[in-house]
Amino acid sequence: MGINTEKNIEANLQIGPTDQGMVRIFVTAGDAEIPMDFEIDEANDIAEEIMAAARAAAAVAK
Repeated sequence: MGINTEKNIEANLQIGPTDQGMVRIFVTAGDAEIPMDFEIDEANDIAEEIMAAARAAAAVAK
């Protein structure tokens, strides 16, 4: 499975701060729960990667 492989899976994504000063990305799908905690610098890097991917996808969609 790769980034361009479509799957018919429903998932819920939540993003927010923890009480420990981390940023948590929390993914649930069916019975699976995946909590991923990131330091602030890591979270900022992830946000930049998401924005870059959105810009690239927008360029393809034009």
